[in-house]
Amino acid sequence: MLAKLTTYSLLGIDALPVEVEVDISPGAIPKTILVGLAEAAVRESSHRIERALVNCGYVKPVDRIVINLSPADLPKEAASFDLPIALGLLVASGQLASDVLGHYAAIGELALDGTIRPAKGALSMALSAKEQGLKGFVVPAANAQEAAVVEGIEIIPVTSLTEAVGYYSGQLDIPPQPFSWSDAVASFGKYGVDYSDVRGQESAKRAVTVAAAGAHHLLMLGSPGTGKTLLASRLGTILPELAPEESLQTTRIYSAVGRLQPGQALMLQRPFRSPHHTISEAGLVGGGSIPTPGEISLAHNGVLFLDELPEFNRRTLEVLRQPLEDGCVTISRAMGSLTFPANLMLVAAMNPCPCGYFGDPRRQCQCNPMLIERYMSRISGPLLDRLDIHIEVPPVPFRELSNQTAGTNSETMKAQVVAAREIQQRRFGKGSLRLNGRMPPSQIRIFCKLEPDAESLLKSAMEEMGLSARAHDKILRIGRTIADLEASENITAAHLSEAINYRTLDRSYWK
Repeated sequence: MLAKLTTYSLLGIDALPVEVEVDISPGAIPKTILVGLAEAAVRESSHRIERALVNCGYVKPVDRIVINLSPADLPKEAASFDLPIALGLLVASGQLASDVLGHYAAIGELALDGTIRPAKGALSMALSAKEQGLKGFVVPAANAQEAAVVEGIEIIPVTSLTEAVGYYSGQLDIPPQPFSWSDAVASFGKYGVDYSDVRGQESAKRAVTVAAAGAHHLLMLGSPGTGKTLLASRLGTILPELAPEESLQTTRIYSAVGRLQPGQALMLQRPFRSPHHTISEAGLVGGGSIPTPGEISLAHNGVLFLDELPEFNRRTLEVLRQPLEDGCVTISRAMGSLTFPANLMLVAAMNPCPCGYFGDPRRQCQCNPMLIERYMSRISGPLLDRLDIHIEVPPVPFRELSNQTAGTNSETMKAQVVAAREIQQRRFGKGSLRLNGRMPPSQIRIFCKLEPDAESLLKSAMEEMGLSARAHDKILRIGRTIADLEASENITAAHLSEAINYRTLDRSYWK
């Protein structure tokens, strides 16, 4: 007897439909044959399924069993095929009769006692099921919240093989999983940190506000313990709330790699990723025989923070250059190419020298000029060129550390950022994701109008500092963002002067 069910296989962050066909031939030599380009986790499923069936009180067929996972050329590597294969075995052996078999897809990994464990990528799979026009989707209870985000399809949570069989046979009524946006926001949408935690550093907070307002990449330089990591880790608290579309995009990535917290339906906070400097190229951009997203894509719509920037492998850092320009990363393998989104803000922090105390008024630097130059050469010029804002983060004096009055808080900074971004949205048109930090040269000439004294100031800066054409454009973009924060139509000399001061490396900081 032949049984057919629908399930899904992840390819990157996308879910592709897979048809599970189970055929049982009575009287043939008992043997289980699994075909369809199954990887190790899927090939081992027959042993798990056999014990799960027996331990749940069902009979394992002792005939020739052929299980086909179609399409045959699609790699299948997850254990989430266990549940549909087990259901197919029960239908093909006559132990389960169902009228809804073709209307509901199913995923889930089986434990030996028949309980169902969560699967990766349930959100993408639910979206694919809706596109197919299916009525419902049977998922592990642990994945029900994220799948329930998709409207127009019933999400049926099950905790065991017995529950799934009861639902398919019509003997057990399981209500679809509801989704509440307000409950999700209350549980996972609040930040536990604030910029008021950062004592002093008001000038650095201003630079962070400018960077957030225009989505400018940021580099912070300073001695150890000056607050660079604190400043970076709170950046999400001043960025605009994730739009529903952005939240869905980000959640799909985290769902595909199994990074959602238990019970979490959506990513409602902007991601903040801070990989260690020993990370590999594959860890940063993604990789594997079937590529999976790396830290760059996990930071999509959020912040990628690289602490101790010169300690990263130079070759690893070079892979950042293309994603920063294009907002996506493409990984090619023999089986094809996959593209992952990577629209992020890059924030980096570093010491000014190997010992960390060059320019520190409290401690003497032990590094000679050659050592400092070698330290800086670990970061390529093209990568530094892509970092728009360079700021110094000086040590905080004791009087500011001991001051009981809180400094600028996240709420105040966020109000400024949101107002500036609304101006940019009106400038570039509704629905545009373009911000000042992503403005192409053709639009710089249109929207970055300088007042006469500002134009004279920029000319002097170009001549005295020897700025490149790229640095010239970046100063104009930053100046445009500063003007937006002031709700100014044109860029004044004061706006441009502040923008020039944010180009520390162009001012020969180490000379």
